[in-house]
Amino acid sequence: MSAEPDHGASPAEVTEAKGHVSAPGPDGPKKATRRFPLFTRDTARPEGGGRAAPGDAPAPARQWPLLSVLSTVGLGLLLTAFDVFRVGTILIGLALVGGAVMRWALPSVGMLAVRSRFTDMVTYGVLGVAIVLLALMAQPDPLLEIPFLGDTLHRTITT
Repeated sequence: MSAEPDHGASPAEVTEAKGHVSAPGPDGPKKATRRFPLFTRDTARPEGGGRAAPGDAPAPARQWPLLSVLSTVGLGLLLTAFDVFRVGTILIGLALVGGAVMRWALPSVGMLAVRSRFTDMVTYGVLGVAIVLLALMAQPDPLLEIPFLGDTLHRTITT
């Protein structure tokens, strides 16, 4: 097979020849391209993106930071589903804050590392704190009241 397949080549032949195929063009059949390679080779893994346990450990043990955050979020969702809304949503927010703390404190957190350490910590932390604050302000009987929010709401509705 030639390095550059002709326009009459089947998509399977084009895939074999180059490893990837572009979308059909206005002139007809698919053509091989190098525009979007199949595997990215020049992107570094996030800091802390290594295994959180040795490679010979079973898969769940290697990803314990992510599994602890996800299981806590799952428990919070379950509590929310069983009509314990405030406790469930606070638990979800605390799970995200815990993920931010783990991302800061642990050298290797497995798949909990998505971006750079700073970006992960800020994202998990801000979302977690926002969820906790919203859960504390939820009606009825909010545990946290911010006085200027009520005035702001009345001003926006009446004008």
